[in-house]
Amino acid sequence: MNLSSLFIRRISHRSSKPWAYYHVHFSTFCSDIMETGNLIDDSLERAAFSNDEQAVTDEVLAILETVDPMENALEHISPFLSPDIVTSVIEEQQNQRLGFRFFIWATKRKSLRSWASHNLVIDKLFNENVFELFWKTLEELKISRVPITSYPFAVLIAAYAKFGMATQAVESFGRMKEFDCKPDVFTYNSILYVMVKKEVLLLALAVYNMMLKSNCGPSCSTYGILIQGLCSTGKLRDALQLVDEMTQRGISPDKVTYTIILSGLCQANRTTDAKRLLGTMKSSGCCPDSITYDALVNGFCKLGKIDEALMLLESFKNEGYCVGLKGYSSLIDGLFKASRFYEAHQMYNKLLGEKVTPDLMLYTIMIRGLCGDGKVKVAIKLFKEMSERGVEPDTQCYNTLIKGFCDMGMLDEASSLKLEISKDGHFPDAHTYTILISSVCRKGLIMEAREIFNEMEKVGCFPSVVTFNALIHELCKAGDLQEARLLFHKMEIGRHPSLFLRLSQGINRVIDSVTLQKMVERLCESGLIIKAYKILVQLADSGVLPNITTYNILINGFCKAKNIGAAFKLFKDLHLKGLYPDSVTYGTLMDGLQRVGREDDAFGIFDQMVKSGCIPTSSNYKTLMTWSCRRGKTSLSFSLWLKYLRTLPSCEEEGIKLVEEHFDKGEVEEAIRGLLEMDLKVKEFDLSPYTIWLIGFCESGRTKEALKIFSILEELKISITAPSCVKLIACLCKEGNLHMAIYIFMHSLEKGTILMPRICNNLICSLLSSKDKVKHGLALVGRMKNAGYDLDLYLNRRNKFLLHRHWEKQETKMCDQGK
Repeated sequence: MNLSSLFIRRISHRSSKPWAYYHVHFSTFCSDIMETGNLIDDSLERAAFSNDEQAVTDEVLAILETVDPMENALEHISPFLSPDIVTSVIEEQQNQRLGFRFFIWATKRKSLRSWASHNLVIDKLFNENVFELFWKTLEELKISRVPITSYPFAVLIAAYAKFGMATQAVESFGRMKEFDCKPDVFTYNSILYVMVKKEVLLLALAVYNMMLKSNCGPSCSTYGILIQGLCSTGKLRDALQLVDEMTQRGISPDKVTYTIILSGLCQANRTTDAKRLLGTMKSSGCCPDSITYDALVNGFCKLGKIDEALMLLESFKNEGYCVGLKGYSSLIDGLFKASRFYEAHQMYNKLLGEKVTPDLMLYTIMIRGLCGDGKVKVAIKLFKEMSERGVEPDTQCYNTLIKGFCDMGMLDEASSLKLEISKDGHFPDAHTYTILISSVCRKGLIMEAREIFNEMEKVGCFPSVVTFNALIHELCKAGDLQEARLLFHKMEIGRHPSLFLRLSQGINRVIDSVTLQKMVERLCESGLIIKAYKILVQLADSGVLPNITTYNILINGFCKAKNIGAAFKLFKDLHLKGLYPDSVTYGTLMDGLQRVGREDDAFGIFDQMVKSGCIPTSSNYKTLMTWSCRRGKTSLSFSLWLKYLRTLPSCEEEGIKLVEEHFDKGEVEEAIRGLLEMDLKVKEFDLSPYTIWLIGFCESGRTKEALKIFSILEELKISITAPSCVKLIACLCKEGNLHMAIYIFMHSLEKGTILMPRICNNLICSLLSSKDKVKHGLALVGRMKNAGYDLDLYLNRRNKFLLHRHWEKQETKMCDQGK
């Protein structure tokens, strides 16, 4: 059939306007028509062309049905096509193969691509499951030597991903070479998104390196996808390196990327950096939206910085931010976790007053908060209420209530609720079992914990890293380090020991994350991307790898057992496994070295920690301070705390120097008062250093200085800890200063502090054994009884004997007086 006559007939049939009306805008195609029949005169050529998209669509459909191959004929009509027409053609074409072939041809031109046609083809592939037909179409084009761009592969990848077929998506990317097709940035981004979502980050980074080597420039979306993957796995340092690389390439982060990085900074407790980045974001002209603000509020709340979150909220409101369901949920959750239960309930009522409807997440938060407040009955009532309102609980919601039961010691009720989960079409997950295991572990029921652990494996629910950590922690506490180590190795090997053994053998054996990354990169360079993907997925499915918490638990167990060699072997291993030691790791090693008298090595670890870029926390400083005090080095302990204060953003250098001078002169009272003056300005006052010094002075026989600290804290109405009282009473009893010892004990009674039996018995024994202090001893016993002490349990046999003897003497004396 003559193509020009077909074209004219179809147009004239469909439109009331004469053919010449369209000619001006069909100049390219009409030159061919004029050659065949000189059909259009000069006057008609000057007529305007109508935007009759349906007419063009019909003409394209006619070409698809009658011309084979269609590509040359379509080239003539291409100037008159638009993205909307492409979508209409695909939608109206009944023959899927022809529709796919047209789509592949049309999308060679970027100007004809659209999200509408992209999504339409994905829906067709997804809903009608015609992936095989799409591949056959690609094969036809390959045989016909028709060039194919990467765009159809990007669509295939997206369709497979939507269908939950990530393996086929990766395979599609790997097969592009067969069709002499190089991925563009859009295709790379499509496959990177799939890989990050499947948590095969090593492969995603290897593909990213392939992208750079092929001179395909990454886009902002590329970095956003990778940064999201790194942040979600806690690799903030690597994520920030990518941000630097991104800016070096002249790519400015967009709103989405900024939000991802802000969330990551909050997760890493770098809130100051998060605020600074928000300022940078605004100054760069990238305006934050509600998602950005919600992410920041959520980040601060998760860190327990509720007041800062509320302050941020007020500043955000000035910029037009309105608190929605997500914002309220974050704040309520944060308030509950900070034990600010009344404020949490107030905010929930405020939310209801603003006609905001709670969703499943908010109900779960409320149930968790109520359980945390000990109001399990109210939580159960809310649990039933949500179901009545049409909000069905999921496994996570059930887990929240199960944990509430466990925290209250109601293990039977928790086990019963676990059985109810399946009634709503859900099933207990690793978290459900972990809650139960942790609960029985807290009661010291290790055998029961092992039974639950074995049960979850039998029902096909593989333990999570938290599950393993809970059991390993309890085994370490019980001193069963060998069993804990075996469980640790079970984590490493996973459910597929054969895979573990296969990878760990041969020349290119995989023994850690570094060698695994090299293997993945080697496979990608060889074009075996699908093989790399399958290995990584199988590794992920085979179990869970020990995380930094696992290593910290085991290192702590070995340190407490004074097996420093084993602890340092694990410390070395975690580096090989691609994990970074955190402040807990370093702090545990410092404490372990101090336990075996290796003080210099402990300070060496502290220096190593600083050099590695891991910022020491107050806990790290306090570990060294405590041990320094135990060795009578109170001055060193004091210097360490001043060193820590100098690292804080709110550092008052002049005040610190003045305190330092007072301490160097031996003016302890002035030094302590100066420090307290600075510390009390901070919202979260830390009593720990004062407790460390008070106990340190006691242990080094400097009771006078210890009493000065006690007096200042008492004067300022600061609660004094039970260990401080115990140490002071012990020192005073040793020195024979029973009058002051009684005063300290009475202070603890007034504050409702219950002291340990040993110190109580020592003081009472000293008083009852002293001729002039017996009355004080008897009075003290009476005060203890009134304060809630169970004397029958607390008093030892000697003191009971002394009391009995004194009471007998009193009775005898009263009888004698009566006679």
